[in-house]
Amino acid sequence: MLKREDNEKLTRTGPGTPLGQLMRSYWQPVALVSEMSQERPVRAVRLMGEDLVLFRRDDRGWALVSRFCAHRGVDLSYGRLEDGGLRCLYHGWLYGPDGRCLEQPAEPPHSTFAEKIRIRSYPCEERNGIVFAYLGAGDPPPFPAYDCFTAPEEYTFAFKGLWECNWLQGVEGGIDPSHVSFLHRFVGEDPRDVYGQQFSEVVAGTGQKLSKLVGDHYRPDIEVEQAEHGLRVFALRQLTEEIKHVRITNLLFPNAFVVPFGNSKVFTQWHVPIDDENHYWYMIFYDFAERTDKETLLAQRLSQVTLPDYRPIRNRANDWGFDPAEQRDLTYTGMGLDINVHDQWAVESMGPIQDRTVERLGVSDRAVTANRRLLLRALEAFEAGNPLPAQPLDAPSARRLTGPIAVDMISPTDGWEERWPEHDAKRRAASPWGSETDA
Repeated sequence: MLKREDNEKLTRTGPGTPLGQLMRSYWQPVALVSEMSQERPVRAVRLMGEDLVLFRRDDRGWALVSRFCAHRGVDLSYGRLEDGGLRCLYHGWLYGPDGRCLEQPAEPPHSTFAEKIRIRSYPCEERNGIVFAYLGAGDPPPFPAYDCFTAPEEYTFAFKGLWECNWLQGVEGGIDPSHVSFLHRFVGEDPRDVYGQQFSEVVAGTGQKLSKLVGDHYRPDIEVEQAEHGLRVFALRQLTEEIKHVRITNLLFPNAFVVPFGNSKVFTQWHVPIDDENHYWYMIFYDFAERTDKETLLAQRLSQVTLPDYRPIRNRANDWGFDPAEQRDLTYTGMGLDINVHDQWAVESMGPIQDRTVERLGVSDRAVTANRRLLLRALEAFEAGNPLPAQPLDAPSARRLTGPIAVDMISPTDGWEERWPEHDAKRRAASPWGSETDA
């Protein structure tokens, strides 16, 4: 459990809060490129309690500025893209991508008033289908060389979803390796045959789908170690005396995780606060072996949400689609075949902000407790002006932040510690784009 003051520290991300300032020191997803349509190239964005507007620059880059005009507070998300910037509809004030006021048409021709006006603006970069922004102080750090950023675009797919709860609940669900044995299991035979569906894929060397393998072996040994990117989490399931299943996931500090998605696929998922009681998850899925079928993946994901908010069709308002007959005969949850819904239910059912003062954690929660300790230490370091975890200070340190390795594999019981880097190296050697990654 956490002290109440620590639970507050780790869940509040609005402007001026300690955690909010820390998270603004990292690049954060702002929007999918695919949701920025030609028909509406200006979009309102709410991020960590700030109301902002994202729009295309003339050079095809991105600009992120305050949502409200400095003049009379009008909503700039309805503004017009004109003359290299965003023009307010009310009195025609024009703002450049850097937030500077470029024109005030109603002011006298000789007026220098515009030179004194500037609204908030933040640097943006596009990576594999997602627009990222840096909301922190000073110059933004270089992007790490993580696989999700370096994979060729044709081997990736990006998407997002709305979860109606605090961001930390989403992250803690993603780094908890023991829940998959129950939350995603099937009472009957797993009927899924869906492109990119993690738990329906047969684990190489077993002849079993992952859903059955982890369901049958529901008491994994969990080991956690600190890594340059955050945390590395091992879930070890002894299948026989001779072999074990090794599943490696990762925390990308502060608010993302990296999970294997079958034998050749991986995804990185960020949980980004809208405010303290709602957040978006953003995903970059990448495949070491095959080009992604973006049309199929997009159609599958869009069938599960409503636009423009990307809210899941199954949600709290309809009990996440719970069906007691399905729970009896097919899925453990009774909430359909989409594992995203299972995870969504788990973290949303805790309430908007989980009260961690009353929980009871066990040995299987090692990754969750390790993450909380890391966050609290990072807050202390940040307040003291010391370097942050997984925060590259220059280009060489950014290049060292690679991978991280995320695998599902079968290994002889003896020597599994040496075999997972070898397994990843072979996967990369056979990949059209993969390269060697430091373990």
